[in-house]
Amino acid sequence: MAKEIERKFLVATDGWRQHADKGVRLRQAYVVTMEDRSVRVRIHGNKRARLTIKIGKSALVRNEYEYDLPMNDARELLTQAIGIVIEKRRFRIPHKGFTWEVDVYEGALEGLTVAEVEMKRETDLPNLPAWLGREITGDRRYSNQALATEGLLEAQT
Repeated sequence: MAKEIERKFLVATDGWRQHADKGVRLRQAYVVTMEDRSVRVRIHGNKRARLTIKIGKSALVRNEYEYDLPMNDARELLTQAIGIVIEKRRFRIPHKGFTWEVDVYEGALEGLTVAEVEMKRETDLPNLPAWLGREITGDRRYSNQALATEGLLEAQT
């Protein structure tokens, strides 16, 4: 079991693009959602698929279990989505010892761009890039689970 320790932010400018990789297209769907846990399937490009179980109520830290999944199983699970299938392009940007991931949402969530940084310890203090906007760590409206099942709502306010 791994611990997921991350902070999330809205993205204020396109300044991240000059240091980003080419990005990868992600499609993900939730097949189980509860207040403190979820089961998600994610397809990375058309090359690999993962099943992820997340458990925990903390805004910063959750238990995370991930497993490779056959592509045909993943595609079938996408059809069983609760809510929408999230479509986004994820870019990785190195910044002062941490790797930031910027998700540019497409489809039903087009217009939303979110950055997150995974940390090794809760006490880590990553240097915040200038292109970040408001911190949304713990704002449930921006969790992928809520975005898939409830949409944007008033998340961008």
